[in-house]
Amino acid sequence: MPDSSFSISARDGSARVGSYMTAHGAFDTPNFMPVGTQGTVKALAPDRLREAGAQIILSNTYHLHVRPGDLRIKELGGLHKFMGWDGPILTDSGGFQVFSMADLNTIDDEGVTFRSHVDGAALRFTPESVVEIQSNLGVDIMMVLDQCPPQPASEELVSQACRRTYEWAKRSLSVRTEQSIFGITQGGSYPHLRKRSVEEICSLDFDGFAIGGVSVGEPPEQMHRIIDETAPQLPDNKIRYLMGVGTPSDIVFAVSRGIDLFDCVIPTRSARFGRIYCGSSAYNIRNSEFRSQDSPLEEGCDCYACQHFSRAYVAHLVRSDEILGIELASIHNVRFYERLMEEIRAAIYAGTLSSTLGKYPTACG
Repeated sequence: MPDSSFSISARDGSARVGSYMTAHGAFDTPNFMPVGTQGTVKALAPDRLREAGAQIILSNTYHLHVRPGDLRIKELGGLHKFMGWDGPILTDSGGFQVFSMADLNTIDDEGVTFRSHVDGAALRFTPESVVEIQSNLGVDIMMVLDQCPPQPASEELVSQACRRTYEWAKRSLSVRTEQSIFGITQGGSYPHLRKRSVEEICSLDFDGFAIGGVSVGEPPEQMHRIIDETAPQLPDNKIRYLMGVGTPSDIVFAVSRGIDLFDCVIPTRSARFGRIYCGSSAYNIRNSEFRSQDSPLEEGCDCYACQHFSRAYVAHLVRSDEILGIELASIHNVRFYERLMEEIRAAIYAGTLSSTLGKYPTACG
């Protein structure tokens, strides 16, 4: 069995504060994972991630298998050593690439055949091989291979995806290693298929459970409905992970419904386009008004960027396409997200999350 466990220490309505223990330490929940697809969170060295409050990061099975190769990473001491990060790592299974790279793959009941986006080479992913790849990487939490249907999709297609996801989940468990392994529920926008998928996946002995197939193009109100309906059906004593979400307001909403773990590229991707999260709103540092402002990116922020540099300086860097501008914007945005999670955990402990929910969508959306 894996060296991991989930415990809940406080509740406020459906929201929970807890901790998940792994072989590389514990992380608090609710928690947000910065995305390091290629074994790096773009523009951020591991020490900057730690300073920003990151406790766990996400990387990607498909991309690391393609380049540089999971066997090479294993020979070099595993992903933690390879990328210089000593905290917990969760890896997605490649299931999202089944969705996002639909023109480069074919799916059958046994698995998925890809054409590499790098050189066109044929790749075969099966539930068993995906577990093996993640075992080679040496990560703390692995996700099972699933089929994420597009949005919108016919009931027949989504039903087939649910069936495959369940069959693949059973096969993944049959070859599990000492690492934690999470199951993924699907079901698209169909409540009865969501319910069926939850019943099937949660009947299996996973260490945690995820809601998949959201943030794939559906309107926010539909995603919220899926969270509302699905989260209460997941086991109360296991960690709950909402994959690929999202905006600060979506995170606060999902926490209030009992979700514990999140990931999204928004903080770093937004930074690369000059978008800065700040207090009650967000702004684009490229705008001319910031070229002469001597204030920090966000008043009161304790991140490295805000403690040492002005809006004018970061605006100059970003407008000049200097790499440091992207780094400083990324540091701030990741810290903004991690600070949001700290504030959420404190509110749950204090029993005030429900009374303060209203400020977050306005403040952070």
